[in-house]
Amino acid sequence: MGSKIAVGRTRFLKSPKESGQLSPDTIIVTDTITPDWDPILKQVTGIITNKGGRTSHAAIVARELGVPAIVGCGDATSTIKDGETITISCAQGKTGNIYQGKCAFEKKAIDFSNIKIPKTEVKMILADPENAFQLSFYPNNGVGLLRMEFIITHLVKVHPMALVKFNEIRDVAIKKEITEITKTYTNKTEYFVDKLAQGIATITAAFYPKEVIVRLSDFKTNEYANLIGGHQFEPKEENPMLGFRGASRYYSDLYKDGFALECKAIKKVREVMGLTNLKVMVPFCRTVKEGKKVLASLENNGLKRGDNDLEIYTMVEIPSNVILAEQFAEIFDGFSIGSNDLTQLTLGIDRDSQLMGALFDENDEAAKRMISMAIQAAKKTKTKIGLCGQAPSDFPEFAAFLVTEGIDSISFNPDALLQGIENINNAEKATYE
Repeated sequence: MGSKIAVGRTRFLKSPKESGQLSPDTIIVTDTITPDWDPILKQVTGIITNKGGRTSHAAIVARELGVPAIVGCGDATSTIKDGETITISCAQGKTGNIYQGKCAFEKKAIDFSNIKIPKTEVKMILADPENAFQLSFYPNNGVGLLRMEFIITHLVKVHPMALVKFNEIRDVAIKKEITEITKTYTNKTEYFVDKLAQGIATITAAFYPKEVIVRLSDFKTNEYANLIGGHQFEPKEENPMLGFRGASRYYSDLYKDGFALECKAIKKVREVMGLTNLKVMVPFCRTVKEGKKVLASLENNGLKRGDNDLEIYTMVEIPSNVILAEQFAEIFDGFSIGSNDLTQLTLGIDRDSQLMGALFDENDEAAKRMISMAIQAAKKTKTKIGLCGQAPSDFPEFAAFLVTEGIDSISFNPDALLQGIENINNAEKATYE
């Protein structure tokens, strides 16, 4: 995934706990990658996995970090040799290539001053605060999706409920680890608030006064469990992708105290740091009734829609969001289409499944019809609507489809931004001229 080329020496890892073997020129070769790997992915030059698809966690995070990744190889750990020098290329289309040895390649510099911003707003998808100020100089209209999960795994590391219920932790070793991490805090929950607020604020400040939309946490239960202290506070599910995630967590007794910490961090960024360009987005909101519950919970935690110009968006990633879009528009200020989940749930395909990867297609007529219905409902209700995803940069015809439908904004990962802008400009030229 991405558009880069990397040369490095392979290193086989079974888990992120083996990260002591890494060096800056390492290309990780492993079976699969989950969020607990995130902190070490910035330390390497490339990633290769047996499992995963274009919308898997490994692919998404790699794009955001600018690290080339080839996922879903199937037999990488049995075909590639540990310790050999290889070249991986993600610069030749959707299919990545792996070459033995060090291959020569050319780098091309791009002058941003010659890039025309289209009428359709072009926003960015970001997760890593470290790159925010550099990326803010790219041509853009703000941040359409700030993923807080990376900040939690990389900066916070500890499950929020393990901080709220620290005295109830049964594992002595984990309790000791958390004590060491939070040793400068008398109140352990303030550690979570401070670290999360710092990460969000860095990105929000970098793009000020442009709009930055932070999505509330959308870990699945198996991903939350991998945070320090997480296993004790997370249920085990057969299918976490369709389970206890997104909006359903925020008002649940199992997580509402942890959600309060997220709200406190966002409130700190907006009110203490004065970064009121930060907006909030609710992911995986299954029903209008659930949306109202989340809004009530946000208000109870000091984030009332409309106060201090606070806007609250929701993701459109479930067919129910599309079918009842006009009702959702009555309680939210804007929509952001999550094309990965919407395609997954429209076609009935697990987007993380290697076996089903060939059938996952955002260009499928059914998926595109769902997107069209969402955009038309937003236009009817005068609700802002954007889309976050890879398809508009990968497929010029998909960008043309969105422009023709009249979408307000499209958000791209940094490595896909320039191609996305080109695709939108070409689409607008064909549509409006």
